[in-house]
Amino acid sequence: MASIDDFRFESHQLLLELDAATMGMMMLVSSKCISGPEWEAATKRQHDAYESWDNFINSPDDGRPH
Repeated sequence: MASIDDFRFESHQLLLELDAATMGMMMLVSSKCISGPEWEAATKRQHDAYESWDNFINSPDDGRPH
């Protein structure tokens, strides 16, 4: 069983990465760089960050302390 502090810490870490990955994509969009290896790396990073967040929140025990 995780404590509320463990849950909050992990949530915060995952959300920081998701936010950074999304911001990185938006920076590429604003610079009109939406193809090529840099774009592919950015979309993979954002996808992986979202997937990690989704897996954490939707884990069998909801990732939340009981």
